[in-house]
Amino acid sequence: MFAAFKKILFFAFGLTLLASQAAMAQLFETRAKQAFLVEAETGTVLFSKNPDERIPPASLAKLMTMEVVFNAIKSGRLSLSDAFYVSEHAWRTGGAVSGTSTMFAEIKSSVPLEALIQGVIVQSANDGCIIIAEGMAGSEENFAQLMTERARKIGLTDSVFVNATGLPAEGQHVTMRDLVALAMHLQKEYPEFYKYYAQESFTWNKILQRNRNPLLRMNIGAEGLKTGYTEASGYAIVGAVNRNGRRLFAAMSGLSSESERAEEARKLLDWGIRAFEKIELFKAGETVGRVSVFGGDRAELAVRADGPIAIFRPITNADRLRARIVYQGPIPAPVEEGMQVGTLKVWIGDTLSQETPLYAAESVKEGGLPDRALDAMGELLIGWLRKYRS
Repeated sequence: MFAAFKKILFFAFGLTLLASQAAMAQLFETRAKQAFLVEAETGTVLFSKNPDERIPPASLAKLMTMEVVFNAIKSGRLSLSDAFYVSEHAWRTGGAVSGTSTMFAEIKSSVPLEALIQGVIVQSANDGCIIIAEGMAGSEENFAQLMTERARKIGLTDSVFVNATGLPAEGQHVTMRDLVALAMHLQKEYPEFYKYYAQESFTWNKILQRNRNPLLRMNIGAEGLKTGYTEASGYAIVGAVNRNGRRLFAAMSGLSSESERAEEARKLLDWGIRAFEKIELFKAGETVGRVSVFGGDRAELAVRADGPIAIFRPITNADRLRARIVYQGPIPAPVEEGMQVGTLKVWIGDTLSQETPLYAAESVKEGGLPDRALDAMGELLIGWLRKYRS
């Protein structure tokens, strides 16, 4: 057990106490206006800068387009050999005549789904997105509704999609937090398709195009994913690296050029790999702490996670790690063993880096009348003091 960490762990009686914690400076600086970096195994947030600010998605929306497709294949509704028709609308809006990213699919031809997937991922093909959307849902508008519905189902709370391409459209937005969650979901749920994001090039209609993700050519263990650009929000990227036994996911936006985007993404991911070390805070089954109980046959209750708790901490700023057990308390008895009663929240600097549900490690029976009366008096006194101090 990480003994020094235990010494800084303390109780918080409700979320309101967290607001008084003084802000601390970031451990890393970036020119990106929005950025979010997460270590995949433990879910540790290594860096956070305006992660919930809404931005137009641009081509980053294609990550969600592919999630809908991958889910349909996994569920058996589609297969890689299915052929999709190239409509005039798809050709004009996203094809060779559109002046946008395209895989040069020929009008009124049919394209296998596997080729469309590679066109969208490697070549950022707008025509490929529209062809898929029309083939799966009848129209791009209907498909965009599927995208938003799937986003909610997989836990993206603040992303809305209006089209399959990410081309400018009113009401369409994403956040860095949602994009990282989406990238992590793609890797975890669809490993057989996730490999396409590292594919260096793809040829369709006798035209070879290289993957637009600059991280793939930096020899940093990059796994690809997606780049994007809009006039409104600048240059953006969602990237992943897998190096030294660690996999990191990052999303950045608000950068001024392609070169700045590439360099800032590389710096952030490199820093994430090198500046942190993994520590085990608590072993499986180990007591994390104790919380107060109201009206029970005992005044406190031991809590634990449902497995080990590990986190990545800064190597040169270990003292920036701090934690609290957060719960609405005191917890009313009776309490059954295994009931969720709180959360362990861990910060690195001023970034909330990890949240782990905590469960009752033992049962607490309802106390007798004297116990309940004493607890009631105590709670009245504490409540009065809280009110007086406020």
